[in-house]
Amino acid sequence: MNKVVIPLMAAGLLAIAGSAQAGSVVSNDMSKCGAGKGPAIQVNVRGIKGTTGKLRVQNYPATKAAWLAKGRWLHRIEAKASASALNFCVPLSASGKYAIAVRHDKNSNGKTDISTDGGGFSNNPSINVLNLGKPAVGKVAFSAGPGVTTITVNMKYM
Repeated sequence: MNKVVIPLMAAGLLAIAGSAQAGSVVSNDMSKCGAGKGPAIQVNVRGIKGTTGKLRVQNYPATKAAWLAKGRWLHRIEAKASASALNFCVPLSASGKYAIAVRHDKNSNGKTDISTDGGGFSNNPSINVLNLGKPAVGKVAFSAGPGVTTITVNMKYM
């Protein structure tokens, strides 16, 4: 991956790190993503580098005004980075269009460290100089129905 691309991704991840308490911090209760449950999003995070620090998964309404905006996330789940792949269950209040942002704070300092931390987004958009690490909401938006919607987020690191 181009080394110019990852530092730019940090601009989008800073929005995740600096979010005000907007929504609900919830536990990662995978039973809420079981058969017949929902609405919820099962987020399968892949490519986690290392087992130090913590992962933060946040969902947003899929609107230009809310996407990665400070204080506009709906639910947040934080968990210890314990494997190269982890699954999360994000509860939803209703079916609709959403977007997911994932951040790996490798040293748990609450700040985005460009050279070590990683991140990813729903639909795994490419990050480049033109979007400054904040992909357009149209690139990350997806529809979640009344049941469990499953997505995979592939982490990116420098």
